[in-house]
Amino acid sequence: MVKARSAPDVWMIVSISCILAIGLVMVYSASAVLAFHEFGDKYYYVKRQSIFAVLGIASMLVTMNADYGIWKKWSRPALFICFGLLVIVLIPGIGVVRGGARSWLGISSLGIQPSEFMKLAMVIFLAKMLSEKQQTVTLFTKGLLPPLGILGAAFALIMLQPDLGTGAVMVGASLLVIYTAGARMAHLASLAMLGVAGFVGLILAAPYRMQRITAFMDPWADPLGAGYQIIQSLYAIGPGGLVGLGLGMSRQKFNYLPEPQTDFIFSIVSEELGFIGGGAIILLFAILLWRGMRTAISAPDTFGSLLAVGIVGIVAVQVFINIGVVIGMLPVTGITLPLVSYGGSSLTLLLTALGILLNISRYSR
Repeated sequence: MVKARSAPDVWMIVSISCILAIGLVMVYSASAVLAFHEFGDKYYYVKRQSIFAVLGIASMLVTMNADYGIWKKWSRPALFICFGLLVIVLIPGIGVVRGGARSWLGISSLGIQPSEFMKLAMVIFLAKMLSEKQQTVTLFTKGLLPPLGILGAAFALIMLQPDLGTGAVMVGASLLVIYTAGARMAHLASLAMLGVAGFVGLILAAPYRMQRITAFMDPWADPLGAGYQIIQSLYAIGPGGLVGLGLGMSRQKFNYLPEPQTDFIFSIVSEELGFIGGGAIILLFAILLWRGMRTAISAPDTFGSLLAVGIVGIVAVQVFINIGVVIGMLPVTGITLPLVSYGGSSLTLLLTALGILLNISRYSR
């Protein structure tokens, strides 16, 4: 291990801080009406978001200053624990159902999503596994099937909840790690064809997923049903124009747009801050991803490089899916916008992961 630099990547710290600050402002703006209606306190959601942001920043500071090499040692136990949590959450009476998915552990509104922890645990484990077996990663049976088997088992447990969105983010980030490690494109392409067939099967197996696909293709065919969310999202984005209606001036947050503080917060951003505000957030994410990939390229060892790729992949895939859904380019999946959307365990865990990425940047050549 080379000697660490005195400071982590400043560009990443600035972009993370700016996105998080914008997120807190927009969570309040998007949720104030809903919070007052449900709890009689318009600050309900932003106060909770602030608490988790503070916890996440504290965790980020710890992981930013802890040698990322320690995650090699804990990668296997962390993966086993996450597998155990994914099994426990499926047990009726223990797992909490929210949004139609049994994906939470906790009491009342306090809880964690084991699938969120699995995303990070999976990329850490794959980074360790593939960094130690680089000579066999080009082999289909010995090199590619073992990591894909572990990934497939985790995805299957997540789909039993069911939570296709989180599973898709985990698979996307993990495949990016596997490809970066040296897996042959021909092997991945062949498996991708099987994956597409399986994805179609998952859609056909659940009527609500099929409704989302048809709503994505023509939301106005069922404007009060399956197409309602995307239509209301577009109604928010359209009037925003170049500069928006003004901070706090959204009309769609008045019980028109479902989940304005979580899945569709980018719609409120676009409505209130316009193309300039939405573009600014995308630019900040682009800076974060650029510096993250630069960190991966210049990491001093293969494990650090693959781990950085995995963490960047989690953010990139989630941003792509969320914004794609909001602007009508992808079917509704229930994925939040990283660091911006309201969310407890997901926010804290993502800041923890970004702390690891910042620590890797301290060792970059």
